Formats: sequence, C-alpha cells, structure tokens
Amino acid sequence: MKSSNTQPSLNQLSDLMQIRYCALFLGVLFLLLGLGGFASGLSAELPGVHPGPGYGFVLGIFPTNYFHNAIGLLVGLWGLAAFTSLSGAIAFNQAFAIIYATQAIFGLLPYTKTLFGTMPLYGNNIWLSLLTAGIAYYFGFVKPGRLRRETGLSANASS
Repeated sequence: MKSSNTQPSLNQLSDLMQIRYCALFLGVLFLLLGLGGFASGLSAELPGVHPGPGYGFVLGIFPTNYFHNAIGLLVGLWGLAAFTSLSGAIAFNQAFAIIYATQAIFGLLPYTKTLFGTMPLYGNNIWLSLLTAGIAYYFGFVKPGRLRRETGLSANASS
C-alpha cells in the first residue's frame, strides 16, 4: 500500500537511519582494521610467503599487507563520508556489497587469492568479506527496495 503522504512516519525514519548507520558501522570497522594493520602491536608478521610489503595478520586473524591496509582506510573514510546523506549511504552499501562479495569469491580461487600478488584475500578475509557484504546488501538493496515498495518513498536522490 503506497502512501500519498510525503512525510515519512517515525518507523520509516528509523529504517532510513538504519541504512545510514550501516554505512557508518562499515566505515568505522574498516577504518579500524586498516589502522590496525599499520599498528605494529596489532599486526603480527609471519615468515614465509609475503604477498606484498608489510605482510602480517591484523589481530592475528586477518592476513593483510600495506596495500590492503590502505584500501581498508579508504573504504572506511568512504563509509564515514557516505553516512552524511541517505543517497550516499545507499550507494556506498550497494557498491560495498558488490565489491566485497567479489573479493570473497576471488579469495576462494587459487589464482586470485592474492589479487594477482597485490593483497591477501584468502583465509579469514573470506568470511569477513562475505559477512560484511551480506550486511551491506541488506541495507543497500533490500531495505531501500522494501521502503519504496511499501511506502512509495524513494531513498534515491534522483527520484
């Protein structure tokens, strides 16, 4: 049932804010992971195969290197910036879901698990990428679509 009222209800406002808070949560998470990779106390370097300079494990769990840490910082800053508007948060969540789902698939494949030698995508990075991509998918595609279908409200700036 579509509402002809252009003012969203309190529940609809809550749903709209959840979309924005998802971008904020993912932004803060990846900003912290990126910073943690650069912090020597949080990243343990291991001898052996090194996919790039600065290879180690953030919190002893997630394989990383300097390039991967830099990407985490950029994604984190993007998420923080996207939080400032609803359309930005939706675009961030949608792009994040697609990029990180692809990254998880690459982590499963032998030839792409280091993104052609640039950064490690394997190990625990796979489930982290899938989990965060799933969250972003829900708040980037499912929730905005449901709001539009149920209320007629558009969360996109162009509509």
